[in-house]
Amino acid sequence: MTDLLSNYLPIVLFIGLSAVIGLALLVVPFIVSFRAPDPEKVSAFEAGFEAFDDARMKVDVRFYLVSILFIIFDLEVAFLFPWAVAFRDVGWFGFWSVMVFLGVLTIGFIYEWRKGALEWD
Repeated sequence: MTDLLSNYLPIVLFIGLSAVIGLALLVVPFIVSFRAPDPEKVSAFEAGFEAFDDARMKVDVRFYLVSILFIIFDLEVAFLFPWAVAFRDVGWFGFWSVMVFLGVLTIGFIYEWRKGALEWD
């Protein structure tokens, strides 16, 4: 029985310490926070305009289109990093596979550009 407890004691201590740290991180900001913030500090600074009363406002579809296009072309880089690291191991087949991949992405980018998907009127 004591052997079982000694095996699980580090796990119990880890879970207990994690719970204490988690609760502390949730409670301490409420205790040490400043209660009357300056209106200048709580003003809109990132978006450049004041927050709206209703969160269910209509947003232009072009915003979503540009964000999806950004994600698509940003993921391209995620595929290029492992390829660059293993460049010597993949040989010519790996090189031309990535060139075809980049070619398809370039054709898609040119298509989107010509269709005006990247324009913000």
